[in-house]
Amino acid sequence: MCMKEFVFGYACAAMILGAPFAAQCEPVSSAQILQELREFRTFGSVLMVAAHPDDEDRPLLAFLSKSRDFRTGYLSITRGDGGQNEIGPEFDAKLGVIRTQELLAGRRIDGARQFFTRAVDFGYSKSMEETLRIWDHQAVLGDVVRVVRTFRPDVIVTRFAPVAQPGNHGHHNASALLAVEAFKIAGDSNSYPEQIVEGLAPWQPTRIVQDGGNGLSISGGNTDPVNGETVQAIAARTGAQHKTQGVGGFGGRGGGGGNGNFRAGFTLLNGVPGTNLMDGIDLTWSRASGGADIGKQADEVIAQFDTNNPVASVDALLKLRANLAPLATSPQVDFKRKLLDKILQDCLGLVVTTTIPSAEVAAGEELKMHSAATVQAKFPVTWLAWGGPSPDVVLKPNEPASRNVTLPTANLPLTQPYWLRESGTVGMFRVDDAKLIGQPENPPPVSVTNEFQIGGNNGQMLAVVSDPVQTGTESGKFEARRTLKIISPVSLAFGSGVALFEPGAKKTVEVKITAARAGVSGTLHIESPADWKISPASQPFKMANAGDKIKLVFNVTAPAQASSGSFLAVADIGGQQFSNGRYEIRYDHIPVQLLQSAARLKVAAFDFAIRGKAVGYLPGAGDDTAEDLTQLGYSVTTLTGADLTPEKLRGLDAVVIGVRAFNERNDLAANLPGLFAYVENGGTVVAQYNRPNGLKTPQLGPYQISIAGQAPQQRVTDENSPVTFLAPDNAALTTPNRLAPDDFKGWVQERGAYFPSSWDEHYAAVLAMNDPGEEPLKGSVLVARYGKGYFVYTGLAFFRQLPAGVPGAYRLFANLVSLGK
Repeated sequence: MCMKEFVFGYACAAMILGAPFAAQCEPVSSAQILQELREFRTFGSVLMVAAHPDDEDRPLLAFLSKSRDFRTGYLSITRGDGGQNEIGPEFDAKLGVIRTQELLAGRRIDGARQFFTRAVDFGYSKSMEETLRIWDHQAVLGDVVRVVRTFRPDVIVTRFAPVAQPGNHGHHNASALLAVEAFKIAGDSNSYPEQIVEGLAPWQPTRIVQDGGNGLSISGGNTDPVNGETVQAIAARTGAQHKTQGVGGFGGRGGGGGNGNFRAGFTLLNGVPGTNLMDGIDLTWSRASGGADIGKQADEVIAQFDTNNPVASVDALLKLRANLAPLATSPQVDFKRKLLDKILQDCLGLVVTTTIPSAEVAAGEELKMHSAATVQAKFPVTWLAWGGPSPDVVLKPNEPASRNVTLPTANLPLTQPYWLRESGTVGMFRVDDAKLIGQPENPPPVSVTNEFQIGGNNGQMLAVVSDPVQTGTESGKFEARRTLKIISPVSLAFGSGVALFEPGAKKTVEVKITAARAGVSGTLHIESPADWKISPASQPFKMANAGDKIKLVFNVTAPAQASSGSFLAVADIGGQQFSNGRYEIRYDHIPVQLLQSAARLKVAAFDFAIRGKAVGYLPGAGDDTAEDLTQLGYSVTTLTGADLTPEKLRGLDAVVIGVRAFNERNDLAANLPGLFAYVENGGTVVAQYNRPNGLKTPQLGPYQISIAGQAPQQRVTDENSPVTFLAPDNAALTTPNRLAPDDFKGWVQERGAYFPSSWDEHYAAVLAMNDPGEEPLKGSVLVARYGKGYFVYTGLAFFRQLPAGVPGAYRLFANLVSLGK
């Protein structure tokens, strides 16, 4: 009898190998099993390296994985945190979580594995040197080396050139340079020796190439042998997962090679020369010490495989498995062992599920799990005992067997993406557990290892890992599966993301507490910088029912001098402290994501003034502008396109248009005449940035404005770039806040993007700024008098600066909204 093993924490060999083999929640097809057998037989691995989600050559990944049976991976240096979101309001870290899942959705389609480094996508960079400085060159290089040593590719493919290229994203070229540097040192045990101490062995790939060129090539069948789908069609489906970026098509260089073949070319960057991408690489079991006979047996299993009766191969698979057992351990061989176990499970039709009543379990509660096992084949399979009163169970075809178990969760951390658990830097996430670096997401907080005896009393033991999922979601669409989440008994949220004070001012700050469980009680306090005064020191709370919400109000006194920082809400419940909020990300194309980030409030004390009281806000792609206007002291009314008439806008001192509204809204273009009439009658409109592609209308203002042109040239990526006042007496720079150079200190990520490239002479350009070595751009803020009112178009990244509590950005924005008052 074998005791059942429950695995807690983050140790997961399958994830470390980049091989997400877990219990099947439903049987797989015979064609899929045959594909797995071909992958088992074939050695050879390729790792693609690029900078962002959507940078990968998707046809090539599909071809290598599906058509050539190579172990294939994609290393995205970043998670795309600094990009745009075409489908919702999430930016920065939240956007990175979505794009991580979009890549994983693509990998489930093309069969490749997914990896990341700790590098943060800090926004567009025109300089490879700047990129590597902000990323921490040596730290992110170590991450790339770690992935190479973990995945152990024979060939590395860079998506971009490893040298600076004018007009190219600095992240792109930096990603290739990092790959080339990692290629040179990954096989040297003196490089990043701490990884060797952890158990990673040095690994030297055969060659590194750049995607594109004529130096080397690879070609072969253009279809997935499982379903006949072309690699281009597969790539189109993986590309369609990048919904936050509005990506369509397949974005790759692979093309036809004649006779329905796929062909791709490459440029050798380093390593062994050749004409074929895999020249000089042993793609057979002969490369594993003592493995030649394993390859021959695998060929025999494939030749005799009966797609109408997969179980007929089980005896041969068990023999193959027994012969594989004595081979020396290596990452490649271990990967094959796990793959063979999955093939064996699939041939038996062995389905194992572990369900829980609810996907969410509060820290400290008991976890009640129900495991079920079913086998389709008529073959001796025994579910070994978990220990205690649980007996062995002989499985009968298509007759489910089940067991229950209850486990504590007191020592499990709250669910939170591992790279967001701690505060990092502008360019790098902080990850305290080095074994997680490179992995796409958290391993399950709890995994159940079920052991089966295959083939009677003298048979072999097969371990099948199953991860708990909420009852009713263990099958069907992946995005509907609700996996186990460890939650806090309460979630905390400040009334806003940022709070503005004048120096020495007093105001109240509100904290909302939401109960996840009934009967929760404790005390709440706010941690703050020493120069901020908060009273009372703490407040008690008691909540009778799950879902109850209460608000506690604290009095805050700002320092007498300008100051900024953040508050942290902390609940003490039974001697445990919880300081997390709760944010769910729900989109149909990815699984539900739960974020429990620290409940923080950005605070800033500085001198500011406003004119006017009422502002209308027309949302664009999603930002916090309405909330930020409220912090300035405005009363904000949310508008629709139908509201853009002089009659409906009467009484509003200004109208603010959200980011990319001219790209996203279908109700804006037809109503622009009414908006411009409002301006002509004395109103003020502030329109924020748009992208040049996909505009719903070319008319961006009452006078001509064009944002056409190459995006890299019409943006300022250096958030510390010097700013020149072109019109120092313009009310946009003087009223009611007289701006100075210090107002442009402390900006985050960038100055702005998609600045107008040309504009009518009625507009006054009030600011000039530029990235190092470039000519000043003058289109960041354009102000025009139109009739009795003012129209402003700005490409400055207020949507990033205002939520970050940047004082100068607030003072400038207040001036723009106050024009004419």
